[in-house]
Amino acid sequence: MDVQEIIPQRYPFQLIDRLLDVEPGKQAIAQKLITIHEWYFAGQTTANPVVPRPILIESLAQTGVAAILSLPAYQDRNVFFGGIRSAEFMSDFYPGDDLTLHVALTKMKRNMGVGTGQIVRNHETICQAELIFAIS
Repeated sequence: MDVQEIIPQRYPFQLIDRLLDVEPGKQAIAQKLITIHEWYFAGQTTANPVVPRPILIESLAQTGVAAILSLPAYQDRNVFFGGIRSAEFMSDFYPGDDLTLHVALTKMKRNMGVGTGQIVRNHETICQAELIFAIS
């Protein structure tokens, strides 16, 4: 499924490569392959560049937005990342990581939504978060 058919973000702000599965209004699963050529590595001077954690949270948010905007009622609306209720990182992320992002919407009410997300690397959950979405 083409990411650009659903979410409005474009390079360099589109942070997911492709959508693997979308259940409108319920969940979305996306994939991201981290490469050394990502724009956010440009300023890092270490030998082992690390993906900034806010980038990972935004990647989860874009995955959740796909689940919301795939609903016919919201196709012509804007969805904003409203906040983080909680986030836990079990490890860092590096170039070469192939990530699977999963966001399940747990509550949708009028113009607000809540979702739980996980980022998985090699069948291991490395990040989990609870996110808030605002729909305009």
